[in-house]
Amino acid sequence: MAKRASKSTPARGGGTARSIDSASIVFGLVSIPIKVYSTSEPGHEIHFHLIHAGCGERLKQQYICPKHGVVERSDMAKGYQVDRSKMIELDPKELDALDAVANDEIALQEFVPVTEIDPIYVDRTYYLGPDKGGDRPYRLLRDALERAKLVGVASYAARGKSYLVMVRPFENGLAMHQLRYPDEIKPWKAVGLHELAKPSAQELELASKLIDQLTHDSFDPSAYKDEVKGRVKHLLAERVKTGETIEVAETEAAPKAVPDLMAALRASLGGKSEAPAAKAKPHARATKHAAKSAHAQPRHAAKRAPRQSARARHGAHRAAS
Repeated sequence: MAKRASKSTPARGGGTARSIDSASIVFGLVSIPIKVYSTSEPGHEIHFHLIHAGCGERLKQQYICPKHGVVERSDMAKGYQVDRSKMIELDPKELDALDAVANDEIALQEFVPVTEIDPIYVDRTYYLGPDKGGDRPYRLLRDALERAKLVGVASYAARGKSYLVMVRPFENGLAMHQLRYPDEIKPWKAVGLHELAKPSAQELELASKLIDQLTHDSFDPSAYKDEVKGRVKHLLAERVKTGETIEVAETEAAPKAVPDLMAALRASLGGKSEAPAAKAKPHARATKHAAKSAHAQPRHAAKRAPRQSARARHGAHRAAS
């Protein structure tokens, strides 16, 4: 589920978590204002950067068109490939018109036993906390669901997408699971499992005894550790301790050009000679490709000409030397 870009707010009740979204749980005529919180702890994750080996500088990403070279972000568009020779280019306005309208409502459609929703449908999990004025109805819904041993199934629209979610009691509050739609899950028959031989009664008895030896009344997640992450942390700590680091010079931002105040004033008064010329965009829509193809080749050929001349001069210089 996409995060909203709005300013996050601290959790109510003294918690340190910051919300990533605000919404309302709606069922019948009841509306409960809530805050949405991420369940992940990014501070415990290890992230690596791609750097220039031996130099330490972080690498910058560029998008390359096989025909025209580096493509600026302003010239990028979304496309759908019909087949190997056909591509559909979509205008941002076309896609925006198809987006789901965000109403900030988690609209509960039905209540079902939690055992009816297989964990394979769960994609992501979020915490839900009460917002201002929502304490009493929030607690009422949480206790009612726990008492009935049910979970709520709801629809939720945010950031142009429509989500299927499950709301259930968790600890002394509520949790929300983002569910995958049925067409997003590969069917089990795709595995192609053949008919397996049925185990004997003796084999079942031995397997049951082994399972009994490893059976516990509850699950303790703290008993499990990410050993790989622990080894990576130890390696990084040793490198810092022994000073095996690369000194990377801080790059200063290029100074911004100081605007010409007099030129701007003259341009505002109609002095067209002072106004900067508008920069033409090289990007052409698919619907106008045929009409502009005759102009596209000369333009890119003109861009390549200086580079060819530079290489020619370089070759002449090497021959002279």
